[in-house]
This record gives sequence, structure tokens and C-alpha cells, in this order.
Amino acid sequence: MTIVLSAMAISVMAFDAPTLGWSSWNTFALNISDSVIRSQADAMIATGLAKAGYRNVNIDDGYWNGRDESGRVRLNDKLFPNGMRSLTDYIHGHGLIPGIYSDGGENSCSSIYSKVKEGIGVGFYGHEAEDCRQFFIDWNFDFIKIDYCSGMRMGLKEQEQYGKIRREMDRCAKERGKEIKFNMCRWAYPGTWVSEIADSWRTTGDIYCDWESVKYIIKRNLYLQAYTGGGHYNDMDMLEIGRTLTHAEETTHMIYWSICSSPLLIGCDLTKIPESSLALLKNKYLLAMNQDKLGIGAPVVQREGDVYVVAKDLEKINGNKRAVAIINLSDEVRQIDVNIRLLGMQGPISIFDCLEEKSLPKAKGNLHLTLQPHASAAFIVKGKRLERTVYQAEEAWLKMFHEMWRNEYAQYVSADMASQGAYVGYLGNGSDNYMEWRNVYSQRGGDYVLTIRYASEDDRDLSMEVNGSQPLTLYGLNSGAFTDKWKTTTVRVKLYKGLNSVRLFNNDGWAPNIDYIELRPIANRNR
Repeated sequence: MTIVLSAMAISVMAFDAPTLGWSSWNTFALNISDSVIRSQADAMIATGLAKAGYRNVNIDDGYWNGRDESGRVRLNDKLFPNGMRSLTDYIHGHGLIPGIYSDGGENSCSSIYSKVKEGIGVGFYGHEAEDCRQFFIDWNFDFIKIDYCSGMRMGLKEQEQYGKIRREMDRCAKERGKEIKFNMCRWAYPGTWVSEIADSWRTTGDIYCDWESVKYIIKRNLYLQAYTGGGHYNDMDMLEIGRTLTHAEETTHMIYWSICSSPLLIGCDLTKIPESSLALLKNKYLLAMNQDKLGIGAPVVQREGDVYVVAKDLEKINGNKRAVAIINLSDEVRQIDVNIRLLGMQGPISIFDCLEEKSLPKAKGNLHLTLQPHASAAFIVKGKRLERTVYQAEEAWLKMFHEMWRNEYAQYVSADMASQGAYVGYLGNGSDNYMEWRNVYSQRGGDYVLTIRYASEDDRDLSMEVNGSQPLTLYGLNSGAFTDKWKTTTVRVKLYKGLNSVRLFNNDGWAPNIDYIELRPIANRNR
């Protein structure tokens, strides 16, 4: 008997773009002052960065001096003698956006790790409403980064505490008639609930100005691209461009942050920025990737060792224009033939080199590249789209996925035997622990054969829905091993024209590990 699963179309709209600006921490740390912040705002104008779109001027840790007798955050008046409202008025007067910083717990990070006593008791905990009024009504800030050094030590529940702060922020936003952007700094992807609270969220620990740090953050984000979208973004941390990285490393840094729609917050001293770094930050093609109205992530489409090809649609889902980045994370010169079909395109395609700012000859089958160690390339390609056939598990959205602590919820697992080096494991054993591809595209709609590549060393069941259709369950899937032996199984499904979603789950027990799904149209399907 053939079981047919139906689908319904999914619409896509434009959202607020990722934040562009500057932040004080990377270069100045606790050595900030009114004059430092004003000088950076001035430099943002003078360098042309503001004209290029960078508008945020964010003050990080170190501006406070405990709390006063009434419980208000006391400003360090030696560092900020003119008061904070004077400074935000100055920043606003330049057409820029002032941002501030705090912690979700009782104390600041500096009071914990740098033993700065002035940071004791200045965090949000117990002062959520008062601090929001002080920051957003009295001081008139438009953006806040909220750390969790103290919140973590106190054992506070992230969703509960951050949610409490967000509700107070929204009350202030309504009162003043102006939105407030919220960046959540919890040093790991906290869970799918975060997009209901924050505009952006950190996915790793702090960046530092070294290639190994940049490389680490890139690798940590390769399989988190499903969680960027809808005006809410993975934040890969502030930029180290303009400090001590090599030009190749700065280029990789900028390209990957840009194509993944991460906020771009410059961390160098703008009054001393090298011209090459400034030009990279102002590259209008990389900024266009970052600020594209779709606001989506860029999953891996091809991998050759430590060289990764990532790509995403620009302007229109499944349109004829895509952003492509090729990232060499190795310490050696690498060559790669980028497969045009894996980019979702049918040659010949037009290619624009974003770094050289020029068009290249059209490509048909492959685009051959030689990349120096730590170097990257970025292109905008245009051409006829192919209907995609393979959707990797590591680009799926996992309902219960998070990185806060060890857990038995679905997660991405690296494995050489998986088709592209990773699979999804720990799926099922509960109704919410499912995986879902939300961008399964059909040019015409109709009947398809859907193939699932899976692995399990014992009999496991797997259920499937296509956009809320009647579930289909496949029973007793067993490949003979969890990672070393893989098998495939097939089912017939029906897709509508346009975007569809496919969900895999097991409400009652553990599902097999999933490598990918593949979709092939059935001949003579309905048109």
C-alpha cells in the first residue's frame, strides 16, 4: 500500500536586519570613559562606517559604581562626568544608536572575573523594572547586551530571568514609542525559546584576537544556521577586524559573519583602524549579504576536509540569486572544485567576486579555487535554479536542541561515516524532541519518493509528517550500527508547489540517527 503525505505552502517575509555598529569591550575592556565613547562615535562618522550602515555605539561592562541608597545603578562619575543622558544625546545627535550592557544576575562579569568591586550588585536580578526604566527611559538607550556571569552562578533559569527582563523592556518600549533591541549573551545556543525573547543571542564563549578563536567560532556555527531567521539572529560575537589578525584571517572573519547574518559589531579602536581593515568592513557586497531582507543563515552545501562551502538565497527564497562563501580553515594551501549543482544552480551561472568587486567568467560545472591558509572567497551567483534533492540532517531545525548543558535531546553529531560529516542523533523519546526541514522546495508540486538515510544498532521506529499531515510511521528500522553502518528507506509523499516542511519524530521511543533526506519527483506527476 502507498501512503501519501500532503503539504501546505509556507510564506516568507522581510524582517529587521542584523545589528551593525561598534562595541567597547574587545579593545577597551574596563578602560572606558565618556571621552572614549565619544571619540569612537566621531570616528564612526569620519571613517564612513556610519554611511556604510554601522550605527550602534555600544558601551560594555565598566561604566558603573555600585547602586545608590534608592537602588538605582550609580554611574562612575569620574569616567562619565557629564552623565549618561548627555552621552546618549551626543550619540543620537550623530544619527547613531546608543547601546548599554548589564547582567541577568546580581553582579557584573567584571566583579566576578576582574574582582572589580564597583560591579557588585549592579545586575538586573531584583531590579528588572527599575533598571529598564533607568536604561531606556531616563538614559534613553536603544539596545542592550545582557550577560549571564552572575545569573549562571546564581543558578537562575535563563528563559525565566531573561523573559522577565524582556517584559519590562517591552513596557518601556511601549511607553516611549520606540523599539529596544535585546542581545542575549549566554555563550552557547540556549534553545529555540530564545527567538521569542531576544533579537540576537551569542552562540559561543567570548571571541579573542587569534585565528584559533575565529576558527573555533566558525566550526561551532556551521550547524546552527537553522536558528537564524525571522528577524532573530545567531550572534557569533564582536569582530576582531582592525587589530592583529592577518589580512586573510580578517577576510574569513568578515565573510563568514556576513553570510551567516550575524550582528557585525566592530571591536577595534576606530581612531586607529588600518585602511585595509576599514575597506573590508565597508565592503558593500559583504554587507548586502549580511543585511539581506530574508535574514537567513547559510548552511554547508559542500565540504572537502577543512574547506567548507556555505550558501544562502538572497532577496527571494529559491530565487536566481545566491550568496556563496568558501572558507579554508586549514593551515595549508587548499584547492577545491565548487560543484555548481551543490549550490542549487544549473550552469552556466554568472559570478561576481565580492572581494575583487568584479564579474568573473561564467561557470558551468565547477568553479575551481585555490585558497591560501585561513583564507576565504565570497561570491554572488545568478542563474537558473535546480530543484534541490538532498537535505542534510545537520541543517534541520531541532525543536529541543540547546547547548547549555549535556542532555539527551536531539543534537548534531560529527561523524566521518555521515554523508557530509555530521548527523542528527538523540531524536525522539518525547513529542517535542523532533527535527524539521522548513525549506523543502518543489517547483511544480506533486508526488515524490522521499528517501531517509538512517543508522541504528537496534530496532527503532520513525514517524514523519509533511506540514501537519497524517503521520506515517516506519517500524523496526535497524542498520546494524549507530554510526558505522547506514541504510535507506523510502516513502511516497505529496508536496505542494513552493515551500514545504518535513518533520521526523518518535513520540514514544528513540528514533534512529538521521543523515539526510532525499526527494525525487515521480514521473508523470500532476502538474
